[in-house]
Amino acid sequence: MKKLFCLVLALALSLTALSALADTLVMGIDPEYPPFSYMDDSGEYTGFDVEVCKAVCDLLGYDFKIFAVDWDNKLIQLDNMECDLIWSGMTILDSMKEAGYVISAPYYDNTQVLVVKKDSGIASSADLAGKYVAVQLGTSGEALLNGDLQDLTATFGQLVTCQSFLICFTELDGGAVDAVFVDLPVARNFAAGRDDLMILDESLGAEQYGIAFRSGDAELCAKVESAVQELVANGTYAEIAAKYPDIVNNLLFLNAD
Repeated sequence: MKKLFCLVLALALSLTALSALADTLVMGIDPEYPPFSYMDDSGEYTGFDVEVCKAVCDLLGYDFKIFAVDWDNKLIQLDNMECDLIWSGMTILDSMKEAGYVISAPYYDNTQVLVVKKDSGIASSADLAGKYVAVQLGTSGEALLNGDLQDLTATFGQLVTCQSFLICFTELDGGAVDAVFVDLPVARNFAAGRDDLMILDESLGAEQYGIAFRSGDAELCAKVESAVQELVANGTYAEIAAKYPDIVNNLLFLNAD
């Protein structure tokens, strides 16, 4: 009888644990990707994507957790169930869809730009011949420089790949590189209040951001998308966006034709 009771208790505890797991949504983010996802001065993760995902969890009744991914290995970590989705200024790529990942509708229009020192003498990408250019590993920017823009990359003195955009800009500050190839909103964030930095007036790649889910997670994707649209309808989405003025004009749900 005791054995039967123990088995029933163990089963109940297992079901409780599974239920708790099912009620938790783990958001995979790049922890150094302002203004979409980053750590604030108090040591808490925040940003536009983080705030929207938290609001989605509140609507759906999920506990909200954050997992800081290694951006170059984000899809591997997603497949390994270290997180339930990747939502952090992630560019939608055909290769992701072809690999079977479930991708949400796009929510942001983005372009790639170059950030340089104002006194560098670099006025356009044509001036990068022989220069050192930094880009974050695993980003669409890296893919672009090794793909459609490979003729430009061939003129560089060296393409320097870094684990994060923060490291890219640290290298620029230290003079180890001459330019950073980066998403426009991130460039604006890092250049804000910096008299020594300049964003070149040249867009080098158009793309859109979306949310990535594992293959087979179409139902979860639909739930999240439905919750986002509810946030748009009730004004919460716009309230969150107002905190990040540099990205408002490119948010598709707020600027639909």
